Formats: sequence, structure tokens, C-alpha cells
Amino acid sequence: MNHLTLKNARDLCEALLATRDVEIGCDDCLMQVASYCETELAGKEIPEALRLVREHLEICAECREECQALLSAMLEGSR
Repeated sequence: MNHLTLKNARDLCEALLATRDVEIGCDDCLMQVASYCETELAGKEIPEALRLVREHLEICAECREECQALLSAMLEGSR
């Protein structure tokens, strides 16, 4: 039987507090992450249209890792 530890309870509460009224899922985030990365690399301000991608990346470690890998590949490709 699994027991809820204090750390698990804190993690759950933090995840609940991080939710927003409007969010996108991983699939939608990953479909737009290339545009997000291009904007980041250009040093431009993230437009409202990509705001949900940025917010998703703040709370999703898996998508954040994908984004970081793509940014690294784009940087390598521009050298």
C-alpha cells in the first residue's frame, strides 16, 4: 500500500497551485516549441500567441527538456 508522504503532499499542492485557467497540453506545446525556440534565440519578446508554451514549459519537465535539446541543436546548427 502506498502512503502519502509529506513531500508527496507538498508536490501535489505545488502542482495544483501551478495550474492556470487556460493551459495547453504536451502535444500542443511540442507542436509550437520550435517557434518558441526561434523567438528565444532571436532575443525577441515572447508574443502572446506563445505565452501558453512558455507557461507549459515552466511546469512540465519533459517538455522543458525537449525545448532545451532543440535550443541546443539550433545553436549548434547556427555555428
